[in-house]
Amino acid sequence: MSFRRSQLSIAALFAALGFQYSTWAARIPAITERLDLSAAEVGVLLLAAGVGAVVSFPLVPKLMAAYGSRRLAVAAVFVLVAALAGLATAPTFPLALAVLLVDGVAVGCLNVAMNAQGAALESTSGRTTMAKLHAMFSAGIFSAALLASAITSMTLHFIVAGAILVALVLLARPALLDQDLPNPGKPEGRSAFRPTTVVLWLGLAMLLATITEGAMTDWSALYLKEVAHASDRLLPLGIAVTAGMMLTARLFADGWRDRWGDKRVVVAGGTLAGAGLAVALLVGGAYPALAGFACVGLGMAAVSPCLYVAAAHHGSTALTMAAAMGTTGLLVGPPAIGFIAEGTSLAWGLGTVVGTAWLAVVSVLPVRWGSRDSAERVDA
Repeated sequence: MSFRRSQLSIAALFAALGFQYSTWAARIPAITERLDLSAAEVGVLLLAAGVGAVVSFPLVPKLMAAYGSRRLAVAAVFVLVAALAGLATAPTFPLALAVLLVDGVAVGCLNVAMNAQGAALESTSGRTTMAKLHAMFSAGIFSAALLASAITSMTLHFIVAGAILVALVLLARPALLDQDLPNPGKPEGRSAFRPTTVVLWLGLAMLLATITEGAMTDWSALYLKEVAHASDRLLPLGIAVTAGMMLTARLFADGWRDRWGDKRVVVAGGTLAGAGLAVALLVGGAYPALAGFACVGLGMAAVSPCLYVAAAHHGSTALTMAAAMGTTGLLVGPPAIGFIAEGTSLAWGLGTVVGTAWLAVVSVLPVRWGSRDSAERVDA
């Protein structure tokens, strides 16, 4: 199997995950209206998907061991397609809640399986590609948003989106890898996975990195409006510059990894993200804020891909733990910043994001990445 064909097939999995998430997220207002949900119920509905992803943690390693990442990824995509159908037809709030809980479990499965595929491709080919794969996740989100704007009917939208997802996975399936990386996380005779110190450091770094990434999506527009007093036309640009810079950087980040190594890329990226945002908050104003948000997108672009690769070389259970920590970061980050902002100010709330970016750097300092000749093995 050629590297390029496998790379494109694995990229389709990343695109599928972003596409499915953005598809149903774009219809939250329509779902809210159809089910007559309160703001609190909408919050619980959104939380259900995240909870499902987190509770998949004990399940995914067993599924990976039994079926491998290839079969698990394909099955997860079909479950995500079924989830879209369920959301389009769920007549009550409890049923919609159950659908999104299952959706979250499928997301957790696909997240681990596709990253395991990417790490295995890097290991077997000796070439870097994980950052480009993560760029396709962002591309999937963007493409789904465009489709949602073009189709007004939620039912028709979900049918078209489901067909696209099925086509993606069927085209990708033949070139997905059969062989996963070995799982050293649970040696023979050990009854339970006991993460090593380095895996715990990697998990902490992933938690902090995803808090940093997610904060820009959730709080940048509000900061521009309430603190920087930007005009309404500038408010969406907070998300746009972060996501655009992250997508662009991920297309080039594998070259940086080849040149400087994963650890240097993570350290430099987290340092840049924190420093750029800190300067923007200190200077104040809309345009410095946009520049700071762009620094976060540029700096954090390669951090998660590198951490996923490192965790994958400790086995599927370590990779699942890293994915669960990432999801937890996306869950707890926004409300935590909101609590801080409520007690102080939104500027101080975003100031904590400077801290999470720099603490992510501190978390990887004890980790020693091996040479690429040793398949990016991470040693304690």
